[in-house]
Amino acid sequence: MGTSARLLALLSLLQARRDWPGRVLAERLEVTTRTVRRDVDRLRELGYAITATRGLDGGYRLTAGSELPPLLFDDDQAVAIAVALQSAPSTGVDLDEAAARALTTVRQLMPSRLRHRIDGIRFADAPASSRVDRAVLEAVSIATRDRRTLRFAYGDDPQQDPPLRVEPHGLVAKRGRWYLVAWDLAKQDWRIYRLDRMRSTSPAGAPFAPRPIPTGDARTLLDARSKGSDGADAWPCHGELLLELPAAEAARWLDDGEVEPVSAGACRIRIGSWSWAGVLASVARFDAPFTVLGPDALVAELESFAARIAAAATDGRA
Repeated sequence: MGTSARLLALLSLLQARRDWPGRVLAERLEVTTRTVRRDVDRLRELGYAITATRGLDGGYRLTAGSELPPLLFDDDQAVAIAVALQSAPSTGVDLDEAAARALTTVRQLMPSRLRHRIDGIRFADAPASSRVDRAVLEAVSIATRDRRTLRFAYGDDPQQDPPLRVEPHGLVAKRGRWYLVAWDLAKQDWRIYRLDRMRSTSPAGAPFAPRPIPTGDARTLLDARSKGSDGADAWPCHGELLLELPAAEAARWLDDGEVEPVSAGACRIRIGSWSWAGVLASVARFDAPFTVLGPDALVAELESFAARIAAAATDGRA
């Protein structure tokens, strides 16, 4: 094995495991321990931070350095990086140009077999509807990680809206938007903030002791709030209905609802919403006959719902 090939093989081994005894590296590379020491010195000259331990079982460990040295990826890692960089626009973070440049750099260094693989992966990545500034994302992430209070302007008019001061507990990315789950110190309650509406984030402030999130974690609290709930990731109103559509056709539009076939042309569905009227509106969009099976509150809402629909039609004719 030539020197260059041996250095790459040594680097690959050091990346694969935390600690390597020198004699084991020598056996794997089929060289002497002295050659291993020289190769480690060469890698250090290239910018890799490799620490050594002494003794009978002394060896080497690849650690984080002060600069980013050349990296070595296996085939699957390289493809994963290429796919992740191509999908940057849909993340909602203002990194499109940097991601495109990084993809070009990675692709130029790939062997032809890998270039063919990633060139075959092409997709239309729709940009997110809102954009998050990189500096805001970094500031919020650091404050969340370090458990330090965060101060920022929020809203469309930072001049009119007073700055907020919160204890950040979790950062969630969902459908191209980024959300911060935090304890608002002024309102003394849990709040959810969109990062694309944050302005002028201040450096992380005083440390704080984390509080238990009502639903257990930040993601489930975000999901619960989107369903109008404070305690659990569940809709406050659930209804059961008989829908005169094949189960396979209904299931395509039920999202988190449940469907059970009853016959070839009908199914029983269970759907949730913020209100009983919302449950009826959800089933009405199927444009098919249906029967309300329960609960009683949904049955009671049906008459009022029908009256509002009839009134809307009357107003339209007038």
